[in-house]
Amino acid sequence: MILSQIQGRTYANMFGFVERFIIAKILEISRNHWLGVQIALEALNRFCDDELKHQELFRRIEKMMAEGMPAGYNFPWDFNQVAAAVLEKSTWTVMALILEIEPFTQEHYKQSIEPEEKLSDLYRDIFLFHWKEEAHHAYLDELEWPLEDRKLTPLERERAINEVIELVGAVDGILQAQSQNAVEYFLRVSNRSFGSQEIDRLKAGLLQAYR
Repeated sequence: MILSQIQGRTYANMFGFVERFIIAKILEISRNHWLGVQIALEALNRFCDDELKHQELFRRIEKMMAEGMPAGYNFPWDFNQVAAAVLEKSTWTVMALILEIEPFTQEHYKQSIEPEEKLSDLYRDIFLFHWKEEAHHAYLDELEWPLEDRKLTPLERERAINEVIELVGAVDGILQAQSQNAVEYFLRVSNRSFGSQEIDRLKAGLLQAYR
């Protein structure tokens, strides 16, 4: 049970983490519509409103879970620092990463949250309504990313693809470190000891789950 709670806590924190740079980028590309189609501008502004709300939602989840779990859980990433590093990449690159994240939320909810009978009803509802709003965001991403793609030369696009690969590698590095943090926390708060092979399986299994 505690291992599932650790995973759920990290999952919520990761969303608060990525939505910091998503808001900044969507606000930036909204300028393409300042003097254009006002419905598009309104849609992107609502997109940002949703993401600001989601960040507050995940901050509250973290506080609630911290009160109900043993002390010592660690999610050490500086949201602003990571967002700033992502936003150094091209708009095409960041939009590509966002367009990977948004549909992922849809599929993960359907496969891993909705069918899980033992999951907290509150936790399930949080991600159900998050899922509904993210569905709108994915649609907008699919409209906006091609607009950026048309601006690139073949050489710029090749460079942007390499940047996406670099960002995905950086995200994986965070997942590797966070899964290690999670296992260490789990071992500290568990009521039993584990052998070295069990610990290795825990590390491999949690990393696979986070990925």
